[in-house]
Amino acid sequence: MCLLVLAWKVHPKYRLVLAGNRDEFHERPSQALNWWQDDPRILAGRDLKAGGTWLGVARSGRFGVVTNYRDLQAPVEGAPSRGLLVPRFLTGATSPKEFLDDLRGAAPRYSGFNLLVGGSRALYYFSNRGPNAPRALAPGIYGLSNHALDTPWPKVTRTRARFEQLMRQPEISIESLFALLADRTPAPDEELPSTGLPRDWERIVSAPFIVNERYGTRCSTVLLVERNGRTVLRERRFDPAGVQTGTSRFEFTSTEVPEVWFEAEDPDEAIATDTSFDTSPE
Repeated sequence: MCLLVLAWKVHPKYRLVLAGNRDEFHERPSQALNWWQDDPRILAGRDLKAGGTWLGVARSGRFGVVTNYRDLQAPVEGAPSRGLLVPRFLTGATSPKEFLDDLRGAAPRYSGFNLLVGGSRALYYFSNRGPNAPRALAPGIYGLSNHALDTPWPKVTRTRARFEQLMRQPEISIESLFALLADRTPAPDEELPSTGLPRDWERIVSAPFIVNERYGTRCSTVLLVERNGRTVLRERRFDPAGVQTGTSRFEFTSTEVPEVWFEAEDPDEAIATDTSFDTSPE
């Protein structure tokens, strides 16, 4: 993903609400959101070049999201794909904290990334840029793009403010979440961040939804997880002109539902062993 906002244990009905846009070069092949044929534990889109994903959920209720970290460092030569981190967590048997603690030693081998991994009780953030250790996120509302968590880039600030208003509603409208992701207005020039890109590209990528013939928003995703484990994942896909080309909808009930779901964190979260589930593809 390249822009996402999420509410973790804030809404009285939903344990997790997440809305995000994936921005990528249009020539890079990818697969639409679906249960993976070679590993049906994973529900995610798929990068067909490296085999990983930008956002995914598992039947157990685990979920993960990765964004690239934009900086002036040269890409790490021979680096493993950052998109493989998400399926590795989804299919693993360790808690989010344990997974990230294990990852820290290998993290410098990767190009810059931000990673969010969580389950029914705990949500953790980690980046391999900067000295920070994995961080347990308390209940709250967060925004993330291609820099550290909650860095106030204009599109993060704007989208998060609108998202916070939606979280005050007793019911969450999926259409409203897609509407805030569809904002194509770039930031004013005086508010553009300086991230090392040419000025014209800083302007292009400052919009929450990017439209460009070479690089832009490829898909928008909404994830809703209720406290009873009911999970809805929706995806809308777009062409280089920003025209919607497809949509997917899946619904299932996760096998791991915490007894006390409003706790801030539980690093020793239990791993579900019952993998039965129901899906409702659109």
